[in-house]
Amino acid sequence: MSEMAKYLLLIYGNEQLWEARSPEEIKDLHAGHAAFAAAAGDAILGGHELESSTTATSLRGTVSGRPTPTDGTFLETKEVLGGYYLVEAPDLDAAIALAEKLPELSAAHSGVEIRPIREAS
Repeated sequence: MSEMAKYLLLIYGNEQLWEARSPEEIKDLHAGHAAFAAAAGDAILGGHELESSTTATSLRGTVSGRPTPTDGTFLETKEVLGGYYLVEAPDLDAAIALAEKLPELSAAHSGVEIRPIREAS
């Protein structure tokens, strides 16, 4: 039996559109995530929705070597990271198949990035 790999499913989207959702849309989104969790089962190792990007603090490196904290996200962009799942899958194709079940992919302004976890050697 081959060892399972770990993947981070990063959920991105337009935060203004996320915050403008109706209570019914939020209910549907939660139901979509419950369906995703049921389909993924034990493959999900963890995951969380993130607070608004306005609550973010970023650290930037400096010439002096002392990081400088700043309020907000690191980059100016329309799409922000809204949440993530850490999953285990036998290969990238299986991780993609899991990610395709995320409800955000039914919205034109959202997307999911799949990144393999680099295991310590």
